[in-house]
Amino acid sequence: MRTATMGPAERAESLARMAERELDVLVVGGGVVGAGTVLDAATRGLSTGIVEARDWASGTSSRSSKLIHGGLRYLEMLDFALVREALKERGLLLERIAPHLVKPVPFLYPLQHRGWERWYAGSGVALYDAMSVSSGRGRGLPLHRHLSRRKALRVAPCLREDALAGALQYYDAQTDDARFVTALVRTAASYGAHAANRARVVGFLREGERVVGARVKDLESGGEFEVRAQQVINATGVWTDDTQGLIAERGQFHVRASKGIHLVVPRDRVNSSTGLILRTEKSVLFVIPWGRHWIVGTTDTGWELDKAHPAASSADIDYLLERVNSVLSTPLTRDDVEGVYAGLRPLLAGESDATSKLSREHTVAHPVPGMVVVAGGKYTTYRVMAKDAVDEAVRGLDHRVAACCTEDVPLAGAEGYSARWNARARTAARTGLHVARVEHLLNRYGTLADEVLDLIEREPHLGEPLPAADDYLKAEIVYACSHEGARHLDDMLTRRTRISIETFDRGTRSARECAELMAGVLGWDEGQIAREVEHYEKRVEAERESQRQPDDQTADAARLGAPEIVGG
Repeated sequence: MRTATMGPAERAESLARMAERELDVLVVGGGVVGAGTVLDAATRGLSTGIVEARDWASGTSSRSSKLIHGGLRYLEMLDFALVREALKERGLLLERIAPHLVKPVPFLYPLQHRGWERWYAGSGVALYDAMSVSSGRGRGLPLHRHLSRRKALRVAPCLREDALAGALQYYDAQTDDARFVTALVRTAASYGAHAANRARVVGFLREGERVVGARVKDLESGGEFEVRAQQVINATGVWTDDTQGLIAERGQFHVRASKGIHLVVPRDRVNSSTGLILRTEKSVLFVIPWGRHWIVGTTDTGWELDKAHPAASSADIDYLLERVNSVLSTPLTRDDVEGVYAGLRPLLAGESDATSKLSREHTVAHPVPGMVVVAGGKYTTYRVMAKDAVDEAVRGLDHRVAACCTEDVPLAGAEGYSARWNARARTAARTGLHVARVEHLLNRYGTLADEVLDLIEREPHLGEPLPAADDYLKAEIVYACSHEGARHLDDMLTRRTRISIETFDRGTRSARECAELMAGVLGWDEGQIAREVEHYEKRVEAERESQRQPDDQTADAARLGAPEIVGG
């Protein structure tokens, strides 16, 4: 099957096709749940479309801890069903759906006490492993092991000797969350779905009580058009209540936002061959391997301010540094922080005691005919949420629909990945790239790395790394526009690549060159290039200013100082 591309022409065609004829299902929201939902619907043979107001994964789904995990801490809450479900999904992603994007990652859990804590924590991790294996999808990960203090310090020399009495090591998985969402949307497009980012729903179409579609504004051109659909699925995460407000219907539940922030530091600042998981008084703290970096997170605080750009305050940053430094022999300082990002978790808050306990569970509702709402949940279980949403939607269709089959649908780039990985040295010899570059491409694109290599073969200068962000090749910038739906410089530096959090300059030194590479695909003139660079620089400065502020209110006000590149 040919993998769809999502360049400017394909976006324009998708918008035209959605306006032409009634769809079976229209999905609103381009995060992981919306992307998973449109893939589920498309692979059942339904005519489908998806619209996203900003960029794919531009909200919560690009600002997570990048973990694909069962939720070890939910065992302590005795939420066995949620953990079992998430572990099954973790195994599917690792083994079948996205082995090129989802990778095992080890974690060390330092023990503070001798005796009882080893038994207590060890029992929990043993149960975690057992539930993973019993799901039939966990045999690819090593089992946990107990370590003495001496052995723990051997794998994590960064730890203070007095910070642990011993340790446990176990495995979970991780992914680049934004890349994963883009892969979901591309895969759905390959099965016939119509997809358009920078397309905002500004109202819903009604016939009596029934929702029969949506009014959509193309934020690039400014034009508005109608998309008719038998069923509309609202998968807008922390914006669920806002989207529901467009039909003036009181929801059966509410979604509140919880802010989590993360710091990115260079790999050499923390001397360890394994990730770390630390217990805090409020939750848990992760130190997660991330290429040539570490991600340190996260916080968990209520947020009622701007949802599009949640801001990290100085207090948030100090909190994380203080907690992680409590166990490090060489403390981290503000000067070690390359990047900071803040995301919002969509937590369910009902109007009764029963629904208020849902928390990280998800729910699906059909508040009015023609409209399905899916909300809550966690990144790892996106596929289950998508299945439940489409199952609910098909009840309102007037024809029989096949059952969900996404357990058996690999994402774009997954098919043949293992064979291509095994041949990476030959690929390096054939292309003249270093084998590390080939590995980088395979772990970002899977077998679709061949499309990036084809660009380099046609234009050899695209095989050069970006001077100020040399993890990435120039070809990747062009490819993101021609094949992956990148529309603006912010999309490129923040989500298609991670330059905005992986460099001390936050991507400003790469901005001009990236914009010039994008211009050839997107048809920008010199004026548009300058506007894109100026907007990005203002965004970075607004974020830096917000991170100097003492609290959420002042941080939010500072972050709002940079406007959107295209507005609603």
